[in-house]
Amino acid sequence: MSAIDILSLTYDELRSELSALGEKPFRAGQIYKWLHVKRVTDFGEMTDVPASLREKLGTLYTFRRPKPVRILKSERDGTVKLLFELYDGNHVETVLMSYEHGDSLCVSTQAGCRMGCRFCASTIAGFKRNLEPCEILGQLYETERATGRKVSSIVLMGIGEPLDNYDNVVKFLKILEAPEGTNLSLRHVSLSTCGLVDKIYELSKLNFGLTLSISLHSPYDEKRSELMPINRKFHIDQLMKACRDYFEATGRRISFEYALIEGENDSREDAAALVKLLRGTPSHINIIPVNKIAERNYRSDRQSALRFCKLLNGMGANATVRRTLGSDINAACGQLRREYEKADGTNTNT
Repeated sequence: MSAIDILSLTYDELRSELSALGEKPFRAGQIYKWLHVKRVTDFGEMTDVPASLREKLGTLYTFRRPKPVRILKSERDGTVKLLFELYDGNHVETVLMSYEHGDSLCVSTQAGCRMGCRFCASTIAGFKRNLEPCEILGQLYETERATGRKVSSIVLMGIGEPLDNYDNVVKFLKILEAPEGTNLSLRHVSLSTCGLVDKIYELSKLNFGLTLSISLHSPYDEKRSELMPINRKFHIDQLMKACRDYFEATGRRISFEYALIEGENDSREDAAALVKLLRGTPSHINIIPVNKIAERNYRSDRQSALRFCKLLNGMGANATVRRTLGSDINAACGQLRREYEKADGTNTNT
């Protein structure tokens, strides 16, 4: 059996494993600081840890750092898109975006996606596997290392469905917020899901304090099922009940993402139905002009999004249009991965 990546261990797990090795509890704090504060990539760099323990760690564990193979920077707004190669040759994307409140990092949670959303480039390339906690965390550490910029918030909205990789994502979040390590408050984290209702209930029990973002995209079951196959399993009424229950359990307002598609979900009737659906649910609607991808004929633009947003607000909703960042570097998730793997001769179909 191959060694596991030590970055995938929570603080409590590391303490437990070191205790089993006969080490004193304070060693866990030392090593965790080297891993998550100083972010070393070799056990030999842990200078205040005995050589015998460093050698033992090197036998038991490894570092599977995501390797940046392409880095694109927008000349328009400073957005940086990184394509990472994982230890087994799979690729994921990460996007660093600048806002008034600081730099936000959009990370991937899977290599590919199996949700099948019709307008998404990530799912076209097929699902390969779930990312381990260390690989999600590694996107943060290696982005900061490569760019020299400090990330102040994280969005789990890259390639993959976070709740389809529930256990690894939860473990990543626990590692991320650990005061002994990175110590990032989960109130600075947003998790975007297409609506895995059973996992939303599991997440609510953890009361992490993060922001839950629901990819809604239509207020009608028939249309949403056409755009998002997951709706055939969890209908809108089930999803909305889960959202209301999540708010009751956590006190955290839900964000609803709405990718606007010309002729599909952008009518006045769509707007009225959306407002009616969300009435009574503390929420915010984030209007997103749909990203253009070669395999689909879906389209919209910022002006259409602004018009639809005005309709919603006029009906009493709380809606805004998402800023379009990195448009000159194809910053939408899944595009760079597919282009790179095609050019490299990698088979992206499964």
